Amino acid sequence: MRIPLPLLTSQSDRLGRSSRARVTCQYRCGEACWHEPGNDSDNPYFRDVLRAKASRRAVLRSSAGAAVAIGATSMLAACGSDDASDSAAASSSPVDDTPPAGMDFASVAPNTEDAVVIPEGYQQRVVIGWGDAVLPGAPAFDFANQTPEAQAMQFGYNNDFAGLIPVDGVSGHYYLVCNQEYTTEEFMFTGYVPGEPTEQQARIAMAAHGITVVEVSAENGTGAITPIVGERNRRITASTPMRLTGPGAGSDFVKTSADPAGVTVLGTFANCAGGLTPWGTMLSGEENFDGYFSNASAVTDATATERLDRYSVDDDSDYHHWGRFDPRFDLGQEPNEINRFGYVVEVDPHDPNSTPIKHTSLGRLKHEGATIHVVSSGPDEGTVVAYTGDDERFEYIYKFVSSRKMKTGVSATARAHNIGILDEGTLYVASFTGDSPDAIDGSGELPEGDSFAGTGTWHPLLTVNADGSAQSHVDGMTPEEVAVFTRLAADEVGATKMDRPEDIEANPRSGKVYCALTNNDERGTDGEAPADEANPRNENKNGQVIEIEDNHTGTDLTWNLLLVCGDPAAADTYYGGYDKTKVSPISCPDNVAFDPHGNLWISTDGNALDSNDGLFAVALDGAQRGMTKQFLTVPVGGETCGPIIDRDRVIVCVQHPGELDDHSADNPASHWPDGGNTQPRPAVVAVWRDGGTPIGA
Repeated sequence: MRIPLPLLTSQSDRLGRSSRARVTCQYRCGEACWHEPGNDSDNPYFRDVLRAKASRRAVLRSSAGAAVAIGATSMLAACGSDDASDSAAASSSPVDDTPPAGMDFASVAPNTEDAVVIPEGYQQRVVIGWGDAVLPGAPAFDFANQTPEAQAMQFGYNNDFAGLIPVDGVSGHYYLVCNQEYTTEEFMFTGYVPGEPTEQQARIAMAAHGITVVEVSAENGTGAITPIVGERNRRITASTPMRLTGPGAGSDFVKTSADPAGVTVLGTFANCAGGLTPWGTMLSGEENFDGYFSNASAVTDATATERLDRYSVDDDSDYHHWGRFDPRFDLGQEPNEINRFGYVVEVDPHDPNSTPIKHTSLGRLKHEGATIHVVSSGPDEGTVVAYTGDDERFEYIYKFVSSRKMKTGVSATARAHNIGILDEGTLYVASFTGDSPDAIDGSGELPEGDSFAGTGTWHPLLTVNADGSAQSHVDGMTPEEVAVFTRLAADEVGATKMDRPEDIEANPRSGKVYCALTNNDERGTDGEAPADEANPRNENKNGQVIEIEDNHTGTDLTWNLLLVCGDPAAADTYYGGYDKTKVSPISCPDNVAFDPHGNLWISTDGNALDSNDGLFAVALDGAQRGMTKQFLTVPVGGETCGPIIDRDRVIVCVQHPGELDDHSADNPASHWPDGGNTQPRPAVVAVWRDGGTPIGA
């Protein structure tokens, strides 16, 4: 059910809460933070939820009328910087102020400028933005005269993940692969009526989703990259044919009237983060797919309704209204269509005619992304491990361990072998246990030992064999059910409920795994899971970053919290033990990446600290561990996405610039990147150091 909104009346009321606008939450995730969390499982990390929720619903019902009568305004979901009464411990080791290699730049100060703000001594250039040509013959972008046909040939909307993949045999050329996560129609069309799109507008939006593959060339002497409109490019949209593989493919859960075999899906959308594979493909995570389907109440079968509830699907989630013009998005007509989304999609950019693959062996959830670690030594050398987070409050962290070994090289034969790796192996979900003998009280106070740390276990859910047969490790569920209703399977084995697991990636130098836990303002509230050592703050509005030393192919792990984010002056924050007076404040971590030196880079989504979102570098080792420096900020209303940190350049995707409540295309809050009186456009930006010298050297 939907939660009534607090009665906020001024911008000052928003301080200490997320800067993400409510309109962003509507179109991106169907207002997930205004719904009851989908996870009401009764696992060891959950207390009396059914009784408490029943009581809470009664209270909410009695107060809802008052909220409507008074007239509620936007509640800003997610983050905040509440002070805690208990003090986090100061650094217990000597502090080294010398920035490590890759982090020698002047920190960018928090700001609210309508610009990408970068360090002194650096330059920037927009690489490509919404509406720019991708395919040969694409017309010039005309905001006032958009068409679905033109958009299908142009760069899509709200770019998220980005990656660079070398073009075989062409030095200095790359495929820039980029997710086009979601559309915010109120900012795409003047005169747009919320809830009443025209068919033309809806079909333009469908074409603006998906994935873009565009060839780029790297300029000598700088970090700039330039798009090439050519035959290697590709636009993948909400209508592009895709192939289902793994146990879910061909099951009764994914068969529709248009696809009675259950193996061919049209399109991908809600593509959030992603990853690159060593064999030269892109992995894209389908995240908030529930926000594209209407008429959930028409599904009356009790089991089907339970499954929809577990994925937070209800009649209020759909802000795009595609079901008015395409019956596959109307659950009353095609109740199985939604089960064909929520997977990791693999795209081969080297072949623009290849069919993208949706891997059901990696489970169906709100994949923030998927990233690859390859075991480099020992008897398991060549084993591929894929890590993924389920981005919703109280959801879980997963990994998939391949049973097939990777072939090295970039030949077509090696690539064909490796693309199938993610179809064979075992899918796991994690649980975490803390080391502290004392109870975690939710204040953020550090336990004895001055760190949040512990151990964990990976619980097997599903094993898929080379011949396509599969084994469920969850009592009462078939392999097909585990693959398609993975959240329900993870509930059964007692996985730990986390604070919105977003991007997760292994450090290519150390092998340690880092996961951004963005926030969870429901943690510890009435009827919801209490704080635990891995999620140590009640009403967590700033998030944390967990560091995992994983037995990559096994079932055991150890962990600690690298960052407990928020205002460094607040008692409930922790920066790896580093002196908090010497760090850039970071809030709501989202995407993670690594530079060639092994430093962690973090982009933010919903910075609660009265500043635009940004990109931060964090030192991981020695006396500098926890040193956090802001490298850039994005324009007002925007989000920092898809960071690429190379030796010569940093690339970020600026998503939804100017997307603020009480604004729209009729009243733009931003004019980035084109300036003047132009409409804001999501775009990809490259940043490099003057003279082309290495980043942060």
